[in-house]
Amino acid sequence: LSRCTRLLAARLPAACAAPRVRVASRCVAGFHTAPPAAVTPAFPNEPAGASVTTGTVPGPKSKQMHKDLDLLTETGSVMFFADFEKSQGNYVIDADGNTLLDAFAHIASLPLGYNHPDMLEVFTKPGNAALLAHRPAMGNMPPVDWAQRVQTTLMSVAPPGMDSVTTLMCGSCANENALKVGFMRYAENQRGGPYTDEDAASSLKNATPGSPEYSVLSFNGAFHGRLLGVLSCTRSKPIHKVDIPSFDWPAADFPQLKYPLEDNVEANAAEEARCLEQVQAIIDDRRATKPVTTMIIEPIQSEGGDRHASHDFFRKLRDLAARNGVWFHVDEVQTGCGPTGSFWAHEAWGLENPPDFVTFSKKM
Repeated sequence: LSRCTRLLAARLPAACAAPRVRVASRCVAGFHTAPPAAVTPAFPNEPAGASVTTGTVPGPKSKQMHKDLDLLTETGSVMFFADFEKSQGNYVIDADGNTLLDAFAHIASLPLGYNHPDMLEVFTKPGNAALLAHRPAMGNMPPVDWAQRVQTTLMSVAPPGMDSVTTLMCGSCANENALKVGFMRYAENQRGGPYTDEDAASSLKNATPGSPEYSVLSFNGAFHGRLLGVLSCTRSKPIHKVDIPSFDWPAADFPQLKYPLEDNVEANAAEEARCLEQVQAIIDDRRATKPVTTMIIEPIQSEGGDRHASHDFFRKLRDLAARNGVWFHVDEVQTGCGPTGSFWAHEAWGLENPPDFVTFSKKM
């Protein structure tokens, strides 16, 4: 299962744990109910179920395509080849005609399924076709209606307290650019104004003061992307990091809660308190040498193992960051856009002081 599909499944009553993702919309108070007769299925041509005709997956056509592609690029993670034109709804049809229930959703990037009619309609509208046909330099020459498009789409679902948005290419890009903005704003605050000639000259030599030795604090088990900067914040699997140079950035422990929660209240409160104390100790230890400018955290460590913490932990962590002048960056690349029950997972925390940065991608 994809990470976000696991999150969704974990929040459904046990009676809803059927193999079809769309059964979630048919569950009321823990019981299966028939969909209302007036509802038109989103995918009228969706297959009735999975069907494998080749005996094994991948089949012979996918295997041959794998050999062909392997001559051109790295294919170590390729499982099979998909026919995107034939795939419908929750089902992906592979090159050999096998029909498979897709709980992977392209690493949680396909929340509405394959060939959703509304999505296809959007992509065929003349006004959108012109955008799809170009790769504009958005920082120099955005489209004439760009402000309206951003306001009626991304800003219409902006997290509480957030009043601006920057569009980028992917989740790693979003995280990395948010860190850069944090560095620049922190440095400007420390200087009390714009950078100096000395800052400019030394930055080209990767030397201080123009290239300051700032730190980003992340959490053990975190995944924030694979680009060179955010890779120093990623701490989930060695395969992402081996042989790659990294920044000297610290990590604190993410709470390791015991379950059932109701039977481990005191132990879990103590564990979260320990992690908060560790965060404060790291900030204090590096303050004079390599100060922490930003702490970055996922509402749920998805790739890190479906790890959760209490709302109280996140509220205290946010307050700790504010007290220490550290930017609070919430990475919602996996959890944003509804899979946890609220549009943004951090909305459930009940923060009085919103995050300084919220990043997203995938489904958005």
